[in-house]
Amino acid sequence: MKITKICCIGAGYVGGPTMAVIAQKCPHIQVTVVDLNEERIKAWNDENTDNIPIYEPGLDKIVAEARGRNLFFSTDVEKAIDEAQIIFISVNTPTKTYGKGKGMAADLKYIELCARQIAKIAKDNKIVVEKSTLPVRTAEAIKSILDNTGNGVQFQILSNPEFLAEGTAVTDLLNPDRILIGGDATSEGKEAIDALVEVYSNWVPSDRILTTNVWSSELSKLTANAFLAQRISSINAMSELCEKTGADVDEVARAIGMDTRIGSKFLKASVGFGGSCFQKDILNLVYIAKSYGLNEVADYWEQVIIMNDHQKRRFSNKIVQTLYNTVSGKKITFLGWAFKKDTNDTRESAAIYVADDLINEQAKIAVYDPKVSREKMLNDLNYLETRNLEENTKAVTTFENAYEACNGAHAIAILTEWDEFVKYDWERIYNSMQKPAFVFDGRNILDKEELKKIGFVYLGIGS
Repeated sequence: MKITKICCIGAGYVGGPTMAVIAQKCPHIQVTVVDLNEERIKAWNDENTDNIPIYEPGLDKIVAEARGRNLFFSTDVEKAIDEAQIIFISVNTPTKTYGKGKGMAADLKYIELCARQIAKIAKDNKIVVEKSTLPVRTAEAIKSILDNTGNGVQFQILSNPEFLAEGTAVTDLLNPDRILIGGDATSEGKEAIDALVEVYSNWVPSDRILTTNVWSSELSKLTANAFLAQRISSINAMSELCEKTGADVDEVARAIGMDTRIGSKFLKASVGFGGSCFQKDILNLVYIAKSYGLNEVADYWEQVIIMNDHQKRRFSNKIVQTLYNTVSGKKITFLGWAFKKDTNDTRESAAIYVADDLINEQAKIAVYDPKVSREKMLNDLNYLETRNLEENTKAVTTFENAYEACNGAHAIAILTEWDEFVKYDWERIYNSMQKPAFVFDGRNILDKEELKKIGFVYLGIGS
């Protein structure tokens, strides 16, 4: 099958960048990204690509090159579904906040809505691709909905999970470690797999394109994120032990990272991991294990989340304890709100939970982040429902300039590892702060000896 038209339902952190790269690398394929959120689509179509809704280094240039040529952003979902041969589903799959599986299972209501809409609109055979992170055997549910429409249209369901790291998504898409495509072992299934393989083959070497059955593909995504998150929680567990024993967690990480059996990646101690995937996927894995009666397996993976939550609480507790057991009325400046550098994504960011703890202690929070808006920060806090909008608005002041944010502060907390923070004039910042001036480096990115020389009381993670 020669693919000439692709559509993607969902213009978020996965759908937007993935389709932009496919469009750039496949100028012969028309790629349409659809979303019911008119404001988001309007932002994707903004003449000034600095205003596109997702910040990823290099994404603006790719969008500028392909948009209007063979990349389109639209709210006309029905037209895009009707015309496309391949339909990617890339909608949100949050953790359920209600009913059975609350707090663990993935909420698949948006996936089901997509499937029902595709079933209603499709007049000819389609390949439907799961791009969202989903529980194992979701493809079966999608296929059940699509195959029972009674209109005679044949659907092939493929699993094509994303393995993107926010902040390097464009690089990850242009030069992926692997592309994973799962499908049925039938002749029709193999034909659908081959069609998607051909799309990726426009820029990805064939030895990096793996094909599996659907279930293996779905489970591989959850497993990859679980393993990566486990490494972070493991080194964070060691960071607390390092602080008690006088060891240095960076030295420990360097020593074990040189062991080729372990490797150095994801051994950076911090205030805790965030983002849309790690916590959600591990909880999903826990729920699946419990549903099969594998309670020991579930307990094992749940401990990764428990450790991550502990690390966040430990950081906020350390701030309170160090500032003489009270932060009431004190200005605490957060440098960074995004869950990691080079993204404007704040989902599950450690900053949200540290801020929530400190506001409970009546601290005054000042925040500077180069890419995150005040509106998004307040939405993050309001989502926790710890207090009302008015109280959060009063407790948090945001700044467009880091030096202004730090002026008069009792303490600074580094919550995101933005490169610019390392380059600041820290002597100038020290002179503008209350004394003693504290720095809590939740990412271990600053030169602690240099800061101590200036006069700061410096506290990092794991040393």
